[in-house]
Amino acid sequence: MYGCGLALALLLTAACTGGGPTPSGVPVSPAGPGDIIVASGRDVTGKGGIRQQLIDAWNARQDKKHTGVHARLVELPGSADEQRSQLLGALQSGGAQYDVVNLDVTWVPEFAAAHLISRLPDRLVGGDVIKSVASTARWDGQVYAVPFNSDVGLLYYRRDYLEQAHIRDTDLSRGVSWQRLRDLTDTIEAPGARRPGDYEKGWTTQLGPYEGRTVNAVEAFLSADGGAALTDDRGRYTATVPELTAGVAQLRARAQAAYTLGDAVRSDETESLTDFADGRTAFLRHWPYAYRTLHQSLGDAQVGVAPLPGRAVLGGQNLAVTTRSPGRAAEAKDLIGFLTSAESERCLLDAGFAATRESAYLDDGVTCGTARPPGASPSSPADSASPGAPPASPPAESADRMPRDDHGRPRYARTILLPALRRAVQRPRTPFYGAFTQTFATELGRLFGEHPPGDAELAAALDTALRRILPDR
Repeated sequence: MYGCGLALALLLTAACTGGGPTPSGVPVSPAGPGDIIVASGRDVTGKGGIRQQLIDAWNARQDKKHTGVHARLVELPGSADEQRSQLLGALQSGGAQYDVVNLDVTWVPEFAAAHLISRLPDRLVGGDVIKSVASTARWDGQVYAVPFNSDVGLLYYRRDYLEQAHIRDTDLSRGVSWQRLRDLTDTIEAPGARRPGDYEKGWTTQLGPYEGRTVNAVEAFLSADGGAALTDDRGRYTATVPELTAGVAQLRARAQAAYTLGDAVRSDETESLTDFADGRTAFLRHWPYAYRTLHQSLGDAQVGVAPLPGRAVLGGQNLAVTTRSPGRAAEAKDLIGFLTSAESERCLLDAGFAATRESAYLDDGVTCGTARPPGASPSSPADSASPGAPPASPPAESADRMPRDDHGRPRYARTILLPALRRAVQRPRTPFYGAFTQTFATELGRLFGEHPPGDAELAAALDTALRRILPDR
């Protein structure tokens, strides 16, 4: 049964490293004199996943050069919101000696404005980085981070459910509208139609009271008439009540009970992915890593992926050097340069992440030679391939079932993922992002209560709340 397979996959992706607790609650053991400590959220490719493999490859190079320097990855527990709090506490108090931090793209302005991360050379964010992604690395006109892996909202759909409903064209990869999704749902649920056994509602997403609700709401607000952007590029509040009203109406339409799984209002990424994979819905809004996870137990005949209707939010993580890095800033910058190189980005793409460089998607000469292909034996050395050599074919018993193109990339990478990243929009860029997302998600939570307010009433309250926490233009 698929639920068991997915549960195992999610357990594997939730693994994190251990060690003694710090005052911030982050598990880390004392750094050695030559250690560069990299703090990051969990690697969705699992324990010993692609991030660790790339760090191992950099360490192997240091061994060959006899530098005496090694990098060590520390994975932070908890949700993204909890990781942000842990990092802020650790860096402000000096409770953890992190040299490099892997920041959510929305955190860069906050950490830069608080002088917790250092300015970096412009050359580290070159012209090969996808333009929309490159913009997440800057604050106040300066580079403070380097894009490591990106993210963008995508639409996953059950192709087999569409076929069972006698829908002729089950390829949605060219894109669909929200109205088309509702029409498809109506066809699946038409009187007399034989519904799939576990099917309940048309779609699900992440509307729980955390960052997932903010992401879904920002996508709705930017897709509404007028496109409420909320802030300008300097973090100043720019929205009007009419724009917010249109945004609330769009979010309400996307969450209406007739088409949306009831559990969506409490769901996060794991729960929504499980609900979709278990067959409870025909459609799912999720991130690129779900492509590999879903294909571990569902085949091409069952699941497809398409651009998200309307505007899709840009996510991802950027690497930054902390201002408290104890004399290892030069080595930390070298590590970041390696981890974000064209070859490393191709490795991240092959493993299921969204790469940040155009060349990873378009240049067949850029291959992954510094990490194992997914499913390869863990005993294979990370640096066994020569630099630039194509990855070896996975063994026949490989657990990796992700569809790939003729050059080993995820099959959808060039035609769907890259265009989606190019078109993606950012969440508000502000040093007050923590206060913004908490206020935004809390106010919009009233939409999912027993007695939701009207669109204009909720918009007016949201406008008042946001003006309290964001500087006005």
